[in-house]
Amino acid sequence: MNGASPGRPAGHVASHSDYLRIRGLRYHVRRWGAAARTPDGGELPKIFLIHGFLDVSASFQYLVEPLLDRWQVLAPDLRGFGFTEWPAQGYWFQDYVADLEEIVEHYSPAQPFLLVGHSMGSQVANIFAGLRPQRVRKLVCLDGIGLPDVPPAEAPARFRKWLDNLRSPPRQKSYASFEELAARVRHAQPRLSAERALFVAHCWGRQDGRGRITLCADPRHRLPFPTPYRQAEVEAIWREVTAPTLFVDAVDRHDKPPVPAEEKQRRRQIFRDRRVVPIKAGHMLHFEAPEETARIIGDFLAEP
Repeated sequence: MNGASPGRPAGHVASHSDYLRIRGLRYHVRRWGAAARTPDGGELPKIFLIHGFLDVSASFQYLVEPLLDRWQVLAPDLRGFGFTEWPAQGYWFQDYVADLEEIVEHYSPAQPFLLVGHSMGSQVANIFAGLRPQRVRKLVCLDGIGLPDVPPAEAPARFRKWLDNLRSPPRQKSYASFEELAARVRHAQPRLSAERALFVAHCWGRQDGRGRITLCADPRHRLPFPTPYRQAEVEAIWREVTAPTLFVDAVDRHDKPPVPAEEKQRRRQIFRDRRVVPIKAGHMLHFEAPEETARIIGDFLAEP
């Protein structure tokens, strides 16, 4: 089923919305440039673009547009984000990877594809690339290389906290207007213009029917995971990645990075074919520097 795409700024390239049944959920996938053709009549190569935590596919609009002369871009709203259905039983990271596999099998069942992820979406992408190395031609990780390792001794407290929070799950945040939400966006991303922040607000929020604006993300995403993040297990998967990998590092973040620079460098050494490009932007680089980020991605993907 197709529909008009929300969140597109005036005068910009339109996307289209597909709704698929993915592992029991009604999934929303945004497509840009899907009808474009190469000079010999074939389809343009596909980029699958995976958003980060509490983000949505629509916010990639400015990043995607410079890429559309050479590629078509498909960006799902991950489960519980954007216009994808909220699962009844909560969230497990492995489900994002399994959902991605079903999505790429639907759109590109035979051909290897290009995979780009931001933040949490980067972790989804690089784990998928390690589990299905034959499917990924090239991999791009936008300011994402995992989380701090959690010692096993913390497991009881984490599990207990998760159980406690199930009894009183987080409530949905709401705002009086899109402008109020945009002000909150600018507080977190102070270099954004008012216009760009309002665009992000329209991507992240929706009217609740009672005169308020609520976030499109399920508030249960804020529940802590009951199991510790085990870096050693993730690294075993990364060692299976064969795709040339580009890390685009935001070097002007407004917040503290989740892992120190030395640890980030050590982790990247695990990828056998890698390069790193720094960019002067904050963590949400597709908000702050979408054109420059797109240029970096395009140069890498266009190489033979």
